[in-house]
Amino acid sequence: MLVAEPRSFPFVAMGTCCELRLYGDEATTACAASAAIAEVRRIERVYSRFRTDSLVAAINAAGARGGAIELDDEAADLIDVAFAAYRRSDELFDITSGALREVWRDDLDAAPTEAAIAPVLARVGLDKIVWERPLLSFDRRGMQIDLGGIGKECAVDRAAEICRERGVEAGLVDLGGDLAAIGAHPDGAAWRIGVRDPRRPEAALATLFVGVGGVATSGDYERFWSFDGRRYGHIFDPRTGWPVAGLASATVAADTCLEAGIVSTVAVLKGADGPAWLTDAPPHIYVDAEGRLGGSALTRPTSGTAPSAPSCR
Repeated sequence: MLVAEPRSFPFVAMGTCCELRLYGDEATTACAASAAIAEVRRIERVYSRFRTDSLVAAINAAGARGGAIELDDEAADLIDVAFAAYRRSDELFDITSGALREVWRDDLDAAPTEAAIAPVLARVGLDKIVWERPLLSFDRRGMQIDLGGIGKECAVDRAAEICRERGVEAGLVDLGGDLAAIGAHPDGAAWRIGVRDPRRPEAALATLFVGVGGVATSGDYERFWSFDGRRYGHIFDPRTGWPVAGLASATVAADTCLEAGIVSTVAVLKGADGPAWLTDAPPHIYVDAEGRLGGSALTRPTSGTAPSAPSCR
């Protein structure tokens, strides 16, 4: 029988606080946690845009010169996912839009001008990349990709898979709020996932009940700019070069964290049309720009406090 309380394995990866909460005996959970954390860090090393020795850095070097690069099967699978999400989202989910961070910098004290955005926007667009697996070719110099919108979610799913392979029957993988449930909760109930208030992250607005699978949230509450009383999130419309507006957050539960992450991000990219786009989506809860709740899985929390986030240590 599983222990009453999960064993906690906190760690830092991908620029965020992470935690594995695993049910089971000490030896099994420790072995699984060690392997899962190692895999998360491997994925970070390979796909981080912040590392000069990562595969993404090599891809972006090819983009800078307008060249081409051959990818292995794992990376090719991610590029396949990115192109599928691009088509599914009416070309809004675009892994080349990270170039806009050249003008949307962390140290801004005012919103960039259209004149500053325009030359960077000319280098954005997945339609400017030729993908003939395994060869990725850039038609325009100065382009770059950012797999942050799918890499972390893939890491969540891989960590959960590794834990299951090593004998963990129940638990949660939490990489900075992107989650995967490993098996059913030991008491037979659903996992209770608090949906945070985008304007007060310490408080929960609603509860999402999950059996197995993944959960992801996209929105403007963790990274944003504020100029002249207006809030700008970090998710960009690749057609305009400006942060999207309309939904403060969208939380989705799906079979995998990767699927949940794509759906939640597309919903936010759709702006005011996000709720309509989510009509046929997996269970979800959204918060609009005025703080109103909606979604197919809407359930009020039993208390006003959000579940504890992973502790960095």
